[in-house]
Amino acid sequence: MGDLDDLEVDDADELSLDEEPPGSQLLQSTSKRVRMIFSVMASPNRIDILRILNSKGPLTYSELKSLAGFKSKKESGKFAYHLRKLLRQSLVALNKSERRYTITNLGKLVLSLARQIEERSIIESGKMYVRTSHDSIEEFNTQKIIQSLVREAGLPLELAQKITEEVENRIYKYQTAYLTGSLIRELVNSVLLEHGYEEYRHKLARVGLPIFEVQEMISNAENVDNGVEGLLFKTGQIVFAEHLLTSTLPKDMADAHLSGDLHITNLGLWSILPDTIFINVKALIEDGIDLKGKSLSVCRIPSVKTLNDLSSALSMIIALISKEASQEVVVDDLIPLLSRYSKDLSELERKLVDSFTTSSIVVGYNNMSTVVSFRIPLGTEQKIVKTVLSAYKTYAKLTPIPRIGLVIDYEKGRITDVSEILSKIITLGGKVMFAKHKTSQKGITCPKNSTSTVLHLGSLSINLPRLAFESNKDETYFRARLALLMKPALDSMALRKKSISNLIRLGVNPILAANTQYMQRSTVSLVINLVGLQNAVYGILGFKDDKKGQEILHKVIETAVDIASKKDKDLGINVIVCMTESDGSERFIALDGRKYGKGSVQQITDTETYSQGIVFDIDKLSSLTGKSAEITECNKIGKILNGSFLIQITIPKGTKAGDIKKVIEKGASITSSFKPVMQAPICGNCGFKDEKLGDKCPACKSTYII
Repeated sequence: MGDLDDLEVDDADELSLDEEPPGSQLLQSTSKRVRMIFSVMASPNRIDILRILNSKGPLTYSELKSLAGFKSKKESGKFAYHLRKLLRQSLVALNKSERRYTITNLGKLVLSLARQIEERSIIESGKMYVRTSHDSIEEFNTQKIIQSLVREAGLPLELAQKITEEVENRIYKYQTAYLTGSLIRELVNSVLLEHGYEEYRHKLARVGLPIFEVQEMISNAENVDNGVEGLLFKTGQIVFAEHLLTSTLPKDMADAHLSGDLHITNLGLWSILPDTIFINVKALIEDGIDLKGKSLSVCRIPSVKTLNDLSSALSMIIALISKEASQEVVVDDLIPLLSRYSKDLSELERKLVDSFTTSSIVVGYNNMSTVVSFRIPLGTEQKIVKTVLSAYKTYAKLTPIPRIGLVIDYEKGRITDVSEILSKIITLGGKVMFAKHKTSQKGITCPKNSTSTVLHLGSLSINLPRLAFESNKDETYFRARLALLMKPALDSMALRKKSISNLIRLGVNPILAANTQYMQRSTVSLVINLVGLQNAVYGILGFKDDKKGQEILHKVIETAVDIASKKDKDLGINVIVCMTESDGSERFIALDGRKYGKGSVQQITDTETYSQGIVFDIDKLSSLTGKSAEITECNKIGKILNGSFLIQITIPKGTKAGDIKKVIEKGASITSSFKPVMQAPICGNCGFKDEKLGDKCPACKSTYII
């Protein structure tokens, strides 16, 4: 009936327009034009068509018809009639080459006018309407407040009715004719707080950003990587981080993070993604990747029969799997996978460069710091190994900041066979870790003989100097405080495991979902990182770096490992303690400086970070042997820890490849794992990178070197 009424009204309008009194032809045509446009606005169906084209256009005839709700054949004539009206008045235009309909500028003006008329009529009617968060305007209804209080906050019905009555009175008292959902929620929360119902208010809190911060983010968009995707990702991270701290984590753990007792890296991703994944690429490619109904815009990987197939599959796997961890994915068995293509090594190298460079375009879309590292075991398939290293060198030279790394496993091979090319890779800013086992760039180890996918849930670092400051130089009390902090921290990480496991089961991480069969075919570890141990023991507790002081340091680690072992049994999850780098170290120093004074902090460290593992410089390393006290102490700590112990070797900027080669070979001769750290200069203007880059870029002549 509605459409037939529209038809009758419009026809009547058209008849009446023909009976205009004589007058100025210009005024007459203008008046007729306006009347015709208003007649078009009289139909809600035509207003809907304009709204659809404004939000979703350009659209084909069939797409527009379906979205407008004209789905049966009987309604085809009605839809054609309404569309013809809009076309005649130039409110809608047809692109004849593409056969798509779009809204014109005049149509947008009419739509805006219709919206203003609707809003003004609502205000003049005296009724109260609400702009909801679901893109709609609804009449104010107190029953919806009651439903939200009961459903979201868990209030008893009688209390919900009482709170709603008070909120309603305030709304009428303020004479607010136009409401928003967020304003009503603020009023509800205010009433809850006034009555002492803080816990209920906490459940109703809105997670999001103030308008000012959103505007600031847009204004400073030049500081955000990856364009619009980076802007949206940063916004999403802020929302999920706030949700974690206000709703997911227990209050004592959220307070511990905010106060600086501990630090959680990647707050926005903490309860969504694992930190580190160890996965077998050979099994992935041979079994195939079944994304099921997820990522329908991604090509499905066919069976790999040629080198071209392998290159495409490898590129896609790197890009996809990088989105399923927040820090690093360690990929194993690349060398065995490539062994069948050893007949043409030059072509293999070209294809590997293609895989690395093309996949890097996608790496970092969702997780901007995720590294994909390939474990390269030395001692077998030497030609394939050198081909991979040569391809990686090209990739590192082409990419200003690589997101692909290498883990060189020299347990069964000699570093000297590859130290020359690796030294050149390091000068180009390549990410290289050396170890005698499966490990990540941060030194997080994988369980030995593990054939399944391994997930590490870490990103939680404990501020040991803070605990020491609060212990009044009593090392027993210090260790007791450490134990007290670790227990709830590990309980929170167990909750994190449940959250991530559930998301994997739901297919949010499609590759992990297929590869782990919903976590039944995988190993999961919870990782606690100790930051500032040396600063706490030697700087604050007052012990010297001698035998007695080292014994105290060992006791602290043993306390942490003991708590981890007990929690391992209680939770049924592998719990490990490590000493590796953390992005929370600088934050710890800043917070401790405010709390205890910058002078107190400067007395215990001469750098901008607390101790993270052990750091050697080149000069110090050159004087060490396998029997040196420093190396003996490193080995001792490594044995006590049930996780990992990162040894970093700092290399000054501008060090020649030949000198780095000596550093690599020396490091391999005295320790089981280490990571060279060197800043590679990059032109901040054009991205040019070369070991010979000086104060001025040879490519663009810019002096902006980073």
